[in-house]
Amino acid sequence: MDWNRILSAIVALVYVGGAYVGGDAGAALEVVVGLSLPVACIWFGDEMGGYLGIIRGRVITTKSPGMFVRFGGWLILLLPLVIGTIMFLKHK
Repeated sequence: MDWNRILSAIVALVYVGGAYVGGDAGAALEVVVGLSLPVACIWFGDEMGGYLGIIRGRVITTKSPGMFVRFGGWLILLLPLVIGTIMFLKHK
């Protein structure tokens, strides 16, 4: 298992645990659903980057490098943490 999978799983578990503690099982489930795309991009970047076909009416004709798909997954995964940190520092 590579470091991308280990770290993304840890971050995702922290998000889900925080949602469960701060809310309930329904909130945790919503977080799991929201994390499915970024975690999939990180875990299966090469496979997702290799997709050619139609998504939402748009045609994908060239492969994307798996490294870029993983990077996008990390951006989406860490965005709530970055926004939360900025908001915390702004109101401190």
